[in-house]
Amino acid sequence: MAGELQLVIDGEARSVQSGCTAWDLPERQEHALAVWVDGQVLDLKRALPQSGTVQWLTFNDFSGRQVFRHSSAHLLAQAVKRLWPEAKLGTGPALDDGFYYDVALAEPLQEGDLARIEREMKKIVGENLPIERVELSRTEALTLFDQRAETFKRQIIEGIPHDAVISAYRQGDFIDLCSGPHLAATGLIQAIKLTSVSGAYWRGNEVNPMMTRIYGTSFPSEDELTQHLVHIEDAKQRDHRKLGPSLDLFSFREDAPGFAFWHPKGNQLYRTLEEFSRRLQHDRGYQEVATPWIYRVGLWERSGHWDHYRDDMFLIERDSEVLGVKPMNCPGHALLFKGATRSYRDLPMRLAEYSPLSRFERSGTLHGLMRVRGFHQDDAHLFVSQDQISQEMFGVLDLVDVMYRAFGLTHEVVFSTRPDNYMGDLALWNQAEANLEEILRDRGLKYQINPKDGAFYGPKLDIAAIDSLGRRWQLATIQLDFQLPEKFDLHYVDADGEFKRPVMIHRAIMGSLERFLGILVEHYAGAFPLWLAPVQCVIIPITDQQISYAQEIQRKLSRYGIRSEVDDRSQKMGYKIREAQLAKVPRMLVVGGRDQTNHTVSVRTRDQGDIGAKPWPDYLHQLIEEAEMPLA
Repeated sequence: MAGELQLVIDGEARSVQSGCTAWDLPERQEHALAVWVDGQVLDLKRALPQSGTVQWLTFNDFSGRQVFRHSSAHLLAQAVKRLWPEAKLGTGPALDDGFYYDVALAEPLQEGDLARIEREMKKIVGENLPIERVELSRTEALTLFDQRAETFKRQIIEGIPHDAVISAYRQGDFIDLCSGPHLAATGLIQAIKLTSVSGAYWRGNEVNPMMTRIYGTSFPSEDELTQHLVHIEDAKQRDHRKLGPSLDLFSFREDAPGFAFWHPKGNQLYRTLEEFSRRLQHDRGYQEVATPWIYRVGLWERSGHWDHYRDDMFLIERDSEVLGVKPMNCPGHALLFKGATRSYRDLPMRLAEYSPLSRFERSGTLHGLMRVRGFHQDDAHLFVSQDQISQEMFGVLDLVDVMYRAFGLTHEVVFSTRPDNYMGDLALWNQAEANLEEILRDRGLKYQINPKDGAFYGPKLDIAAIDSLGRRWQLATIQLDFQLPEKFDLHYVDADGEFKRPVMIHRAIMGSLERFLGILVEHYAGAFPLWLAPVQCVIIPITDQQISYAQEIQRKLSRYGIRSEVDDRSQKMGYKIREAQLAKVPRMLVVGGRDQTNHTVSVRTRDQGDIGAKPWPDYLHQLIEEAEMPLA
């Protein structure tokens, strides 16, 4: 009917007046922050589209939190401009657990300025200013921000495509260039904490001006903020950059910025994690391959990475040609597929690889194992026919469940849609996004939408793991790609004898192994479960007379794959036990004269302490069983 919108609200079809907003709907949930309508997140007070399914977004939803934190970043910028009117504004995105805003001043802001800014932010919250969207022509936008001497905003506007809508958000006397969406009013941000300041180059490029980056977090209530701050203090004690070196796992050196030095214990931990991944994948029909790590630039041009990713690549110029160190494996796997005539009987083909990758992360962004330049992925590419997409995607999602459950991690799914700089045909993009949505619905998974954050070649599912402190870490990514098979002209012979185009599924379950290990160090506070611990057992002889018995035990443990050490130093037993506890070793086997005579071991565990003497053969079998990888 003309003049009406046809919507599905809370599962019920509704006709509402044209121009209606989600704010106007009587069904609006009390704690709704924004609204999701068929893949688009909208302000509550923005006119709804002609048709679609309306879903309310609260702080419990990924997209709802993003809206809340992004509005908090604007609140921060407004407070800075009130206190320092001469400040030039950069950008202020939402993060997984907070937000930041980059500002430029003649004198950089310091930690001591945060309390003053925070007080001004709370004052603006108390004013409960409406947040209003304003759409501008290119000329209006340039004039507006030129009048405000916002030079960085002019640069952003000049980079916006000419056919794109330019929007800004106004709250009181403050206005900021932004595509949105935002909260309805500043009064919804009830709990704020600014946490730190640092330097950051404009747009992450060291040739650009240095700005002050102000970090903060925000919540709908003070209780939630308080709980979050307690977790932050706990996280400081678990910081992998401190625990890793103190546990003798890894270190970093100025000679190789962004690359980890793995010590023997850390390398063992790394290899155990890799072997766990290998065994899971082998049981699910993956074939492991290794591909070159340097290619001629023509390959990156063909794949599209040259246009979309070259600033993040390490490039080599030799013999009058340019080569690129690979930042990902997908082009190499496409070449492997193309290297032979493929039949429908070869599909699905699941190729896995753990080879080294390198990306040129800016020096200011490097952060322990969480952000590195040299890394490895539990990477795989699945070449499938269109009718195999659902089954293979289900298999990948099952693998995510098994992998994360083994580490005690829960997870959330985020559906990231077509970015503005997408590559390829729009119809194929629409098909890929429709396929992913159908798979999520069929599996009954609750998921959040992250608009415009897909890879340039395809939409993706990002898996956010939740650790023991409740922190969310974006880890696994699963991408459905119709574009690279076109770029590389991949095909297979179908049952009808016709050539067909395969679909590629890109997936990494742990993501970067380096980053995953950094997360695990903090998740476990360095106290790894028995199966994963680099040293699973320390054997402690009470006197020198038991050293030979301790060594006999170690040989037996080694024969069954148990990683152990003998502490035969000339130290007291209590000292050795304390040292093992500090090293977070899961099991300690203390052996004295009586144990040697009776062929027993006195067992201590990291968590329970002394559990008494055990017959050695019986305890060996128990230990072997307890140390098994959780592959089921």
